[in-house]
Amino acid sequence: MLGESEVIIDSENDNRILGKTFYWMFLGLLGSGIVAAYTYFSGLYINLILGGYWNLLLILELVVVLLFSFLFKKLSPTAVGVLFFVYAMINGVTLCTVFVFFQLKSIITLFVVSSLIFAVLGYLGYNTNKDLSNWSSYISVFLIAGIVLSVINLFFIKSSGLDLIIDWFVLALFFGITIYDLNKVKFLQENDFIDKSKLHIYCAMQLYLDFINIFLRVISIFGKRKD
Repeated sequence: MLGESEVIIDSENDNRILGKTFYWMFLGLLGSGIVAAYTYFSGLYINLILGGYWNLLLILELVVVLLFSFLFKKLSPTAVGVLFFVYAMINGVTLCTVFVFFQLKSIITLFVVSSLIFAVLGYLGYNTNKDLSNWSSYISVFLIAGIVLSVINLFFIKSSGLDLIIDWFVLALFFGITIYDLNKVKFLQENDFIDKSKLHIYCAMQLYLDFINIFLRVISIFGKRKD
């Protein structure tokens, strides 16, 4: 009976961490969405571009996510949480470009579609009994390849056709990354590699990035642009 009780307690703890993970992810996405909408509809993005602050924002965004990644284990849960929301807010500012180029109806529709896709991928990743840890090296290679191709096409080739191919490639890649990350969430819940008091924040950041990348590629491929 003791063994059964321990299993029940562990299961409840795992569900609690998973619930907090999605709660924090939701808060991050909500914050990003509100900031993105405000930045666009208030016209703030124009001042940021004209004032030369846009590139600074992109650099700051990169710095925050690197600090989160490399200092996560050393920082307190409060500090980690602050970094997560700082990143979400800065990312919200840069995401205002979605409102600049695409119709609002298309943004809302494809956000819902992306959410459904993410939910299905998350379910598959979390509920599979297979160990997906060996995906890590392949994901890293393909991710670097996608970044390199994007940079080459942006500055040298400048082909809209290649850009579409890259969008599909990266979208398929983040389908796999989402499955992998949800599987990793389950693995981390069962081990003590990360302090359980801030594990949900780490997982929320991973899933937040997965969803944002899926949404951006979906809207890039299928979004209706403004005239």
